[in-house]
Amino acid sequence: MARPTPLSGFPELLPAQRHVEAQVVDTLRSTFELHGFVGIETRVVEPLDRLAKGGEIDKEIYVLRRLQAEEGEGDSGLGLHFDLTVPFARYVLENAGKLDFPFRRYQIQPAWRGERPQEGRYRQFTQADIDVVGHGELPFHHDIEVMRVMVEALSRLPLPPLSFQLNNRKLIQGFYRGLGLTDLTAAIRVIDKLDKLPPEVVADQLVELADATPEQAERCLELATIRVADTSFVDRVRALGVKDELLDVGLAELAAVVEGCAATAGGQVTVEANLRIARGLDYYTGTVVEIFMSGYERLKSVGGGGRYDALADDGKTTYPGVGVSFGVSRTLIPLIAEGVLTSSRSVPSAVLVALVEEESRGTSDAVATALRANGVPCEVAPAPQKFGKQIRFAERRGIPFVWFPPADQNSAEGHQVKDIRSGEQVGADPATWTPPTEDLTPSVTSTRVTTKEHP
Repeated sequence: MARPTPLSGFPELLPAQRHVEAQVVDTLRSTFELHGFVGIETRVVEPLDRLAKGGEIDKEIYVLRRLQAEEGEGDSGLGLHFDLTVPFARYVLENAGKLDFPFRRYQIQPAWRGERPQEGRYRQFTQADIDVVGHGELPFHHDIEVMRVMVEALSRLPLPPLSFQLNNRKLIQGFYRGLGLTDLTAAIRVIDKLDKLPPEVVADQLVELADATPEQAERCLELATIRVADTSFVDRVRALGVKDELLDVGLAELAAVVEGCAATAGGQVTVEANLRIARGLDYYTGTVVEIFMSGYERLKSVGGGGRYDALADDGKTTYPGVGVSFGVSRTLIPLIAEGVLTSSRSVPSAVLVALVEEESRGTSDAVATALRANGVPCEVAPAPQKFGKQIRFAERRGIPFVWFPPADQNSAEGHQVKDIRSGEQVGADPATWTPPTEDLTPSVTSTRVTTKEHP
């Protein structure tokens, strides 16, 4: 069989790399559950008409089709989901009668997009989402809560510094309306291009695509340049002289979110009001956020979300919500590839139980059983080689301890355990011995931060 060729855009991780991803996922899950969010998993396929709603990225949807489909049968009308928001909206509508509202959910799952693979953008990738959804209405305080929970969750990860950049669609729309613009949606879409286009080009597009005057376009750009780490943006926006009731609401809401996250943020994660952030998707109605990673600005945002008041609607009831999505694969794979994140070992075993001879495998197995009963991950050496070779076998896998059973298989004494890093070897009882806490499980090491596995 010929050596297989890797598929571009479908990353696979080696064991130590997979541990890094697993720890991140476990830490996120732990934090979300501390705040009462319940985990769900939705099916991987959705009807195409739902996935392509509004025409968004319909060219990137992977379509499901049977290999042995009859000629002319076409596709199944199903596609792989490209994010977790669309299937979640459907899940809420389908199960509304069985859910308690407000419904607090987290979801950590793969998604698929048929786009051109590049760093940070893959055809198969994992996302971590949290949302709170209401029945008919959802109080604003949930906007603060959801942002604060994601800030806390990401603060616990061994990542480079992250920045939550917040804005509010009411603030933007109210400002534009107060200026006298009529096509607010077009203006928001144009402003959302500021990270890709020079300001003068964006100004020209505001005139061309949003029917703004050159003076109105200039005011829009003045608003978009305001970026601060506190609530001083309120006075700066007021100083621009634009008045509108919706603008007042947006300013108050954004100030509340920035203040609400301030106590949780700090250190690895900072929070800013950035009035350039618009989030081009039309369903956002209030708070919006994008998350950026210091030193990796080339990846663009590694997460984002916001408030949506009508994403899910069954014709009788509207289910408003607020949520944030974090790109697990988008963030981790570049860090792993550059060696920024590594695992201390490629296996979970803290101990390798040496094998004196094949006939004594039962003795080594009994030692391993006793260690596991005490919560110590371990494995038995695969072959009765010289002890030096067995130690090197452990070293290659990062296993810190080697256990030597007694030469007399019938003796309860004579057990020795060796820390192969320091060379220290002591007597021990497999029924009671445990390694130091920091060695019990693999650790994820960052060139910036070191963290242990979260319980």
